[in-house]
Amino acid sequence: MSHARTIRAPEDAPEGAPPAAVPTRWIWLAAWPVTAVFVLSNAATPLYVLWQRDIGFSKGTLTVVFAFYIVGLLGSLLVSGVLSDRFGRRPVLLPALALALAACGVFATADTVAALIAARLMTGVAVGAAVSAGMAAVTDVAGPSRRRLAALLASSAMVFGAGLGPLLSGVLSETLPAPTATVFAVEAVLLATAVVVVLRMPAGRPSGPAARSWIRVPRVPRGSGMRLVLGIAVFAPGITATSFVLSLGPSLLSGLLGTGNRIVAGGMAFVMFAAATGVQFAVQRLPRRAVLLAGAAATTAAMAALVGAVHGGSVAALAASAVLAGAGQGMGQLGGLSLLNSAVPPRRLAEANAAFNIGGYVPAGLLPVTAGYLSDAVGLTAGATLFAAALAALAATGGLVVLAARRRADGQDR
Repeated sequence: MSHARTIRAPEDAPEGAPPAAVPTRWIWLAAWPVTAVFVLSNAATPLYVLWQRDIGFSKGTLTVVFAFYIVGLLGSLLVSGVLSDRFGRRPVLLPALALALAACGVFATADTVAALIAARLMTGVAVGAAVSAGMAAVTDVAGPSRRRLAALLASSAMVFGAGLGPLLSGVLSETLPAPTATVFAVEAVLLATAVVVVLRMPAGRPSGPAARSWIRVPRVPRGSGMRLVLGIAVFAPGITATSFVLSLGPSLLSGLLGTGNRIVAGGMAFVMFAAATGVQFAVQRLPRRAVLLAGAAATTAAMAALVGAVHGGSVAALAASAVLAGAGQGMGQLGGLSLLNSAVPPRRLAEANAAFNIGGYVPAGLLPVTAGYLSDAVGLTAGATLFAAALAALAATGGLVVLAARRRADGQDR
């Protein structure tokens, strides 16, 4: 058999078992669609100040616009994981990429709050497919012997894209014409390349029994429930912290620096997610539960730094809060995905990924919205302080849950 034939899965091969000769570069390439979709997920962040000025809406409305992304994502997760495990990764990813391209067009022409909500909703649906089918596709391409690498690349692809989006948006909107449109034209090109990757990547058809229903609350196989709980206990506070920085971080920066420079706002988001990416490569060889404990500690420290920033007027403390929040999300995400990848069979992996992300994104949607409206009522300083206290308590509780589980564990997951 020639090399040209060994790098592609035959059409009747079961998904999750591509040929062992699939080159490592395909694992990296399989992660690209996840990155491309997540670029869109946060590309609008630095532009909200422009839309607020041109359209006119409050910080509370801003967090509602942000939360509709969570609504779309959660709705997508209810079906995309099950559909991906039943029909394959490609039939779910291609429509998601098409929807992301449509969202680019809506964002680029948005002149009402309703248009922004529609674009965010469409983006959320696309992201839901990416975190279930897309991340499972990376594991499928990697094969059983490279599952830890697959978890690292899939998780890093998500946070790297999430950070690249606001950086691109900030730079392009400050330096080129049409500040609320240019970045979405660039993103459309990135999504088009992701379509090519999905069409060509080695992935076969799904194997195993089909799910009885297409729409259901995602779950994990029997025996994997504690792994899911441990991951969510740390991932949920981490991603909620980064969601807060994304939705209200530009307002905090404007208050502390007296500037609405979009490169600064986008740069802060990029640094946050660069920390989330880098920390995963730094801790990849540590025991999974140790990674989760470190993630809980980082999120707790991020909230302490946030309180210091808003009360002390410190930009350095705000930057530290963003970096620590990114590290908390990154480690919670990597630890949780690694636990699931180590035990869940390929035919249930997309659904397991969906369950994991639902557990994280529900508080990430609710708490920042609450903080936004609270900030409108009592001021940004008081609202951010109450949010930080609540989230620090949640992160500390997650760390205690992991610590208690680690003391009972016999080391088999390490």
